[in-house]
Parts: sequence; structure tokens; C-alpha cells
Amino acid sequence: MKQITSSQNTYIKGLLKLQEKSRERKKLGLFIIEGLREINLALKANYTFKTVLFCSDLIQKTAVDTLFESSTEVIEISKEVYEKLAYRNSTEGIIAVANAKSFSLKEISFSNKNPLILIAESLEKPGNVGALLRTADAANVDAVIIANPKSDLYNSNIIRSSVGCVFTNQIAVGTSEEIITFLKENKISIYAATLQNSNKYHLEDYKKPSAIVVGTEATGLSEIWRDKATQNINIPMQGKIDSMNVSVAAAIVIFEAKRQREFK
Repeated sequence: MKQITSSQNTYIKGLLKLQEKSRERKKLGLFIIEGLREINLALKANYTFKTVLFCSDLIQKTAVDTLFESSTEVIEISKEVYEKLAYRNSTEGIIAVANAKSFSLKEISFSNKNPLILIAESLEKPGNVGALLRTADAANVDAVIIANPKSDLYNSNIIRSSVGCVFTNQIAVGTSEEIITFLKENKISIYAATLQNSNKYHLEDYKKPSAIVVGTEATGLSEIWRDKATQNINIPMQGKIDSMNVSVAAAIVIFEAKRQREFK
């Protein structure tokens, strides 16, 4: 079994580049997963793995062997190398290099004839994307679609802040135009969260196929969503400010839709 003890090792430097640069991830079709929980969720989502690195000071090799097929390369790394690679110190001493999946709209399928979808447009902060994916998982929505993405979904910060929910949701990305065409073709009503020309969110009927669309707190949704929506909706604000965090707003509307559907 291969061992790496120096953080100056060429392969380790390559992994750091993979971890930090979206361009590198897209070029190689690979990304980094850190931690047992996240790796287990990726395995359940049928991700395949190229390499697994483990620190024997923190995890036994037998525990690693039970997770992966024999074809997956396993490398033992020193604690120094692990600490160089790890984003946080509570990930049980295991890091994996996984093969990326396509997030094409063409691959979205609905087992549910009455789908509920969460759509987010142009989110920039990885923490907001991660929180949104956690909300989607909690509500067990049928798909999450990111319009005009500003962050690579395999960004380590997104994987971390989503607590692995990037692997538990059915996800696609596309332009706003492509997504609206997809929704229209599938006869899915669009409810766009915006202040302009909108009704209170809780007065709408989400029991039919529905897409809840949210934008950034700073700029809101673009005009195309406001114009093409079945109905624009708003959350009545009763304090001194007129907006809230996008993942919080999404959760409020999504769980109203789930309530109307009797959480089925």
C-alpha cells in the first residue's frame, strides 16, 4: 500500500489544487470529499471513487476497507498531510477523491407524478447553497435546480455546509431560460419569490406540480422569472427590514407546500 508522509509531495499538491480550483475539478472530472458521513452519503448516491486517503492515527484501515471496492486505490497519509488537506478537524481521518457526475437537466426524472421542486438563481455564497440543499433534503423535494450558478457544486465549502446533502438531492443546473422551458414542458407551475406584483405565499395552492424559485437577498430574482412565473409570491415581513436569508425564505415556502400536501 502506498504511503505519503510529506505535505510537499507532488500528488498532495495536486489534491490541494483540485480542492481549491473549480477549473481543475471540471478539467479532471474529480472532486474531494472529506469525512465518513459525507463519503457514506456519496456511496449511497452511487458515486464512484478514484482514491481514498486515510490517516492511521485517526482511523483504522479495516474501517476503510469495509467501505470501498478493491479497485479503489487506498493511500495511507501522515497526520501532517491529513491536516494539510482537511478543511476541518472532525472528519475521522478520511478523505476521498470521487468522480464527478453530470448535473444536466436532461437527467432529471420524477418518480412522483406531482413533483415539488426548489430552484435557486445565481447564488454566490457556498454557505447559502449548502443551507439550501439541507432544506431541500429535509423537505424531501423531488429536485433542486440551480439557475445561472455562481459556485461549483463540488466546492468543498458547499459539501461541508450542506453536510453532504449535495449527494442526497436530485440536482441539475442550467440557465434560467433552459429551466423555464423544462418546467413548461413538464407542466410545472412556477412560484417566484419576489416583492414585485406578488401575492402572500401562504394564499397559493402548491398541491399540484410546483416549482418554488428564490434569488439572492441582494438582487432578488431576474426579470425573466418574474415575467414567466405562474404567480409571484412574497413572505410578509413584519419587522424593520424587507428581506431574509435565501435559505430561510426557501424553507418557509417549501414547508408551506409540504404542509398543504400533508407532508406526503
